[in-house]
Amino acid sequence: MHSASLPVLLLASLSLATAAHAYEPAGEAIVYEVGDEPFEGYFTGADGDARGTILIVHDWDGLDDYERQRADMLAEQGYDAFAIDLFGQNQRPETVEERQEATSALYSDRERMRELTLAGLAQAREQEAAEEVVIMGYCFGGAVALEIARSGEAENVAGYVSFHGSLATPEGQEWPEEVPPLLIAHGAADESVTLEDVATLVEELEAIEATYEVEIYSGAPHAFTVFDGERYQERADKKSWAAFMTYLGEVL
Repeated sequence: MHSASLPVLLLASLSLATAAHAYEPAGEAIVYEVGDEPFEGYFTGADGDARGTILIVHDWDGLDDYERQRADMLAEQGYDAFAIDLFGQNQRPETVEERQEATSALYSDRERMRELTLAGLAQAREQEAAEEVVIMGYCFGGAVALEIARSGEAENVAGYVSFHGSLATPEGQEWPEEVPPLLIAHGAADESVTLEDVATLVEELEAIEATYEVEIYSGAPHAFTVFDGERYQERADKKSWAAFMTYLGEVL
């Protein structure tokens, strides 16, 4: 287990966020193929021996500076980080309609969703990232992280994390008897994913005696961690990041 004082963690890991307008990526773009399709991820490594690898799954607008910035923040805390691409190189939907179309295509084809995520995980390991992994995601990416958790298809995964992600288990799926520890960060004022959805997930995880934590932040809406977003809530962002750091220290 690795630990550090909370004030030090927050000051270091959130320093990049306070100057988002001046952000310059510290890592590198990684172009890779799944089948014959090109994808473009982002890798940033820890300085020295990494504590583990964090696989980041993007929101519905695709991999952009938000995920890159989070990856760099994780590298500053001693983790290798790889932000994967599920939409394809240069496929970054800009309108609400385009984003709905991109995510709906994967929600309706769960096999492809899993295939692309596992390909991203394989690519992270090709970068000589630390072998033990936590898979996490934001919004749409949180749903993807839970999809992989339910499938049990990823190897050497120490845990799964969802930040304001969709939580519903699709019809025909169920949780396996054993699953690594989960962390769910949720806003109490989220109108897209309700507290009823949280309660249903808790019932499912209790039924299999899973190890999990659900953090609920008062007044926090959907997408409360997205810097400079209309729904960003600094208090919930900082508290959820601190919870994430504690979680990583326990599972990696």
